[in-house]
Amino acid sequence: MFKIFIVEDDNQLVALLDEYLQRFGYSTYAVTDFGAVKTDFEQYAPHLVLLDVNLPKYDGYYWCRQIRNLSTCPIIFLSAREGKMDQVMALENGADDYITKPFDYDIVIAKIMSQLRRAYGTYAGNADERTLTVSGLRLDRDRLHLSLYETRVELSLTEVKILDELMSKCEQVVSRERLLEKIWDDQAFVDDNTLNVYVTRVRKKLSALGIDDALQTVRGQGYRLVPQWEG
Repeated sequence: MFKIFIVEDDNQLVALLDEYLQRFGYSTYAVTDFGAVKTDFEQYAPHLVLLDVNLPKYDGYYWCRQIRNLSTCPIIFLSAREGKMDQVMALENGADDYITKPFDYDIVIAKIMSQLRRAYGTYAGNADERTLTVSGLRLDRDRLHLSLYETRVELSLTEVKILDELMSKCEQVVSRERLLEKIWDDQAFVDDNTLNVYVTRVRKKLSALGIDDALQTVRGQGYRLVPQWEG
């Protein structure tokens, strides 16, 4: 049974989410102490998080970052904030999707099912496939690490997704559209420049490992990773 962790201070909405999710066979846990979200998360060990932005004490972006330090589980924001920048901030802080209130509960369920399939089901790799190595460069998808021999750097979940796609198709051109599809389910509200920002961050992480100029921009097509660090 998949476990859903709900971080929402609207008690009426929580009750409705609980009822609806349990009807579909999910186990739920709703946070009541909004200063102990991280502790509750660790104890409950959920498969997916539903997270509001406006919360007591700390906002949802803060808790999203805290959860990302512990887990790569899917995080879906549920928020009344409709601005594009709010949605971009959620993604940049580690979220996988963003649904604005008021919402249709069938859409929430469909989004949850999609994220769970991607993380644990049809589209997910087996446990022994959670690391990827190319010419000594090793990506640990679960622990959010990238290492080259004895040197290691920490990654955000989005950086992991980008490197996963580039390393899986090493020396092949990966289109911008494919990277956006890999990272976000719904691209409609994502500023195209956001991908540029993340690619720049990935280049910096590679540079920290002594890898320069391996992530190439192919004008009008996308990006490719060329293992120039060999030898």
